[in-house]
Formats: sequence, structure tokens, C-alpha cells
Amino acid sequence: MVTAARERFDSAFAAMPLVAILRGLTPGEAVAVGEALVGAGITLIEVPLNSPEPFDSIGRLLDALPASVAVGAGTVMTPGDALHLGDMGAHLLVAPNTDPAVLDAAAAAGLAALPGCLTPSEAFLALKHGAAGLKIFPAGRLGPGYLTDLRAVVPPGTRLLPVGGVDADTLAAYRAAGADGGGFGSAIYTPGLSPDAVHARARALVDAWRALDGPGA
Repeated sequence: MVTAARERFDSAFAAMPLVAILRGLTPGEAVAVGEALVGAGITLIEVPLNSPEPFDSIGRLLDALPASVAVGAGTVMTPGDALHLGDMGAHLLVAPNTDPAVLDAAAAAGLAALPGCLTPSEAFLALKHGAAGLKIFPAGRLGPGYLTDLRAVVPPGTRLLPVGGVDADTLAAYRAAGADGGGFGSAIYTPGLSPDAVHARARALVDAWRALDGPGA
């Protein structure tokens, strides 16, 4: 069954498949930063749970941002947090690892899950448990060539999003290797960065992706 949250994620992904990772975001700056990202063309936003008061920030983003944007949490490590996100009305769950219990909880909560994978074994396990896409992490350690190898064995249509070591300068190489998008942390946001600076960084990535004629171009 396709849930409302999954539909929202799919629509947001089709519009622009770049995930803004707002590690360190505080609730007081959440709305301004979120609006700056949306203004730059970003439609996928996650607040890692090792940020200050992350559920507060997520709630504010959910309330403030338009229906074209999918909002959720990153660094989700427990089924309880997955279920809490579902109760909040979030759309997206991102994890650094492949934990079937967390993925099953995400499915029960109706969330679109992007678990962290690196090996083919992790990739197939994640897909078996309903992943909406695969966060290839840490991508920068192995480079774009590894993504090509992984693309050759995963089912056609599997979304691959490299995270870690991917920025505007390397995006083209990852896209050529089979990336369907990507996740960006410090390339978009670092604690204390002004909304205007966040907008500029995000816009550079959006423009770089669109120049590649990728999905959402």
C-alpha cells in the first residue's frame, strides 16, 4: 500500500532528488533555513536526530513548509523513533545503516525510508524490507566507480543516493556512475550558517543537478 507520506516523498523526489541534511539545526532557525532551501529548489529535507531538539525542528518544518516538500529525520536508529516520526506526520526516514527492525517500523508508520547501505548484501536486505531508495554511505571513500558496480546488480529502478564526499564538484561524476540524486550535509548547511548562505549553497547544487539533465531538471 502506498501511503500519503510515500506519495509525498515520491513527488518531492521527482521534483528534485537532492536531500538537504541539516545536522546541528536548532528549532529557532528551522523555519528560516527550511524556507531558504525551498526557495533554492530543494524539496527533500531531513534533520538528523543527533541535532539539538530534532523533533521540535521537524515539527516546525512540517508546519511551515509547502505540500511539495517532504520532511523527516536522519540518523534514525530505533523503531520507536520511526514510529514517533509517523505519529508526527513526517514523510521521510533516513538512517546511517540497514536495520530491518527500523525499516519495518518505518513501513508500519507509512514513511519513505532511505537506509544507509554500502555492500550489495545491505542493499538487497534494505530493499527486502521496503526501502524507498538506498543511501550509499559513505560514498566518498569508494568513489563513483563503486556506484557503477552496485548499479549493475541492484534491481532496475532502484534509487541510489550517494552521501558523504559528494558536492557540486563531484555530482556530475556520481550522476554518470548511476546516481539518482544525493544527500548533502556540510555542502548545504553547517551550524550557524545564515539562511542566505544556505540558499546560495543549495542553489548551486540544484543548478548543478539541473545542468546534468537529471530527474527534476
